[in-house]
Amino acid sequence: MSDPRWRNWAGNQRCEPSDTVHPATVDELAATITAAAQRGLHVKPVGAGHSFTPIALTDGIQLDLDRLTGITAVVPESGRGTTLVTVRGGTRLAELNATLATLGLALENLGDIDRQTITGALATGTHGTGARLGGLATQVAALTLVTADGSVLRCDAEQHPDVFAAARVGIGALGVVSDVTLRCVPAFRLRAIERPGRLAETLESFPETVQAHDHAEFYWFPHTDRVLTKVNDRAEDGRPLNRLRFLLDDEVLSNGLFRVVNEIGRLRPSAIPTINQVSARALSARTYTAPSYQVFTSPRRVRFSESEYAVPRAALPDVIGALRGWLDGHDETVAFPVEVRVAAADDIWLSTGFERENAYVAVHQFNKRPDQRYFAAFESIVAEHAGRPHWGKLHTLDAARLAALYPRHADFVAVRDRLDPGRTFDNGYLRRVLG
Repeated sequence: MSDPRWRNWAGNQRCEPSDTVHPATVDELAATITAAAQRGLHVKPVGAGHSFTPIALTDGIQLDLDRLTGITAVVPESGRGTTLVTVRGGTRLAELNATLATLGLALENLGDIDRQTITGALATGTHGTGARLGGLATQVAALTLVTADGSVLRCDAEQHPDVFAAARVGIGALGVVSDVTLRCVPAFRLRAIERPGRLAETLESFPETVQAHDHAEFYWFPHTDRVLTKVNDRAEDGRPLNRLRFLLDDEVLSNGLFRVVNEIGRLRPSAIPTINQVSARALSARTYTAPSYQVFTSPRRVRFSESEYAVPRAALPDVIGALRGWLDGHDETVAFPVEVRVAAADDIWLSTGFERENAYVAVHQFNKRPDQRYFAAFESIVAEHAGRPHWGKLHTLDAARLAALYPRHADFVAVRDRLDPGRTFDNGYLRRVLG
């Protein structure tokens, strides 16, 4: 047992569980869940706390899987050129990526933060960018789910396929994922090309850009017409990023100086548009080659709140245009760039990519500044384009609205009714989004 007081990384979500338990085996995990259910207590697993929503909050038993970590099996897939790697649910992505590299393996695509646990990232629908690549959950070949009655359910496309379709993005509603089998590829390197640009030209060329590159994204600086574009492609060789340049760009400018900028903006919000103009003009192009996971992920030391929605790719110019228009017409100031990425369609029931190719638009605000008005305006804009919210990022949608956005929402609820009829894994967030 440990101190039950808990808060997430951003500091915007807090709870006081009755107990926090750190199971070291699946048997201990199952016993904890069944004992809690018999006592009428809720149970919630918690990872790194990188979700901004109340998805991990509980007044019951909090399960920290920090003792259920590491790779347990590595099995090459015959004829596919891929390898099935089984990893325990509490493993952090940073640890997983480094271990896979020693095995000559890698995940095909990743998001830009690696602090999360693998199961937390999957539960909330974490994704990277790439027009032909789905979110992290599309790389799952199988998983093990410990349910409310203590049953250990192994799921894949053949065994319990409905549970598999639901649990890959399970939002913590179906049980606790004790391990995941990931379909990994041989380790590869990426050539990263980053360059400043203009918003209008970037939006116009973005459909061609995402088709021409393995991975593409851009960051728009609010109150300016300036962007930073990033494209990554597989490469056998190339010049690594100079260590001094990395320290300058990624640590000093993107973290240290950026923290100072946000503190100034907190004290003098009217200065932010000018700061953004200066910051955007200070950006310079760079090209480097590195192992894939080092290119995908970046350090994020300045804390923030975030909302992200998936919209059909064709809607992207309208969404950015409306967001820019709203900022131009209001006194809201935002120092954090707006992030734009893409992903392929998939067949996972509560994935934002379910049967739809998306552009993803993410808005951020410094965690010491209010975000409600900005995020509410953003939500109203994406609502006009059937926007689907990231499950771990701030949104206000309820079950009725989400059922209209996700064709298999009712099927997910039916699986939940079967696996957790007593609502052992329930909390306020799940009551809102599932009913």
